[in-house]
Amino acid sequence: MTVTLKNELLTVEIEDTGAQLACIRDKNGTNYLWPGNPKVWPRRAPLLFPFVGRLREGRYVLEGQTYTASIHGFCRDALFSASQKGPSEASFRLEDSPETREAYPFAFALTVTYRLEGNRLTKSHRVENRDVRRMYYELGGHDGYRVPLSPGEALEEYAVRLPGLAEICPYGMDEAGILTPKGRVFPLENGRISLTPAVYGLDTVILDRLPCRRAVLADGRDRPRITVEFEDFPCLGIWRADKPGADYICIEPWTSLPDAHFAGRALPEKIGVRALEPGQEETLSFSTVFHTDFDQ
Repeated sequence: MTVTLKNELLTVEIEDTGAQLACIRDKNGTNYLWPGNPKVWPRRAPLLFPFVGRLREGRYVLEGQTYTASIHGFCRDALFSASQKGPSEASFRLEDSPETREAYPFAFALTVTYRLEGNRLTKSHRVENRDVRRMYYELGGHDGYRVPLSPGEALEEYAVRLPGLAEICPYGMDEAGILTPKGRVFPLENGRISLTPAVYGLDTVILDRLPCRRAVLADGRDRPRITVEFEDFPCLGIWRADKPGADYICIEPWTSLPDAHFAGRALPEKIGVRALEPGQEETLSFSTVFHTDFDQ
């Protein structure tokens, strides 16, 4: 099932599988979202919950018991129940099941709400602890945006610009995708980060403690084309597959860091992991602004 939100500027399509964005098209017909390609990267905007990134050896420990879980958790492939509240808002809800409890032994509910206002799309995540014990979780976005966006442009002309940064010092990562301590410092020209993380010797550029929780996808003339605002998310990942045909960039707000060699194996020891007491809930949101006022 696909739900459609629409106003005078944008049409947004969302699938109930994974509560995943399927298309973001403006009035001129430009699709801002990567459409997916099985030969390059088949996904478009997967939801990361209850884990961000890979786990060491695919396992974690909770209360002395070892659990196995796939990269980014199970929500990206789960079927959500969908409800629409008019032409500009829709919600998608997932509750725990025997299948989810095999990898994540908590009773929970996750409601993802999309709200379209002008050229701004806000994605809110309400996490509810319905268990009798403290619940730990991680949450993140993984939205992939098409690059370039206009005819005659090249991907190499684009960059992600982070306001207030003259340099970056990203975390390292081993061959298994597990974080290592921060390493080299890379100076930036006008705050522009390359869309190819391999330039920095990395699979993913992973940053935290940003002076401003805003990332701008800028074109070759340094014009903002897409702006992601993520005040509720202290970490940011920037990823693109290093292969031909990968005409996209993922700008990923995260609540926490992926699994790291400098952190413990127990779930409560993961860096940035969030905790909810029984009956408690919280809502975390990020917004994406699509700058639609460009000649096509």
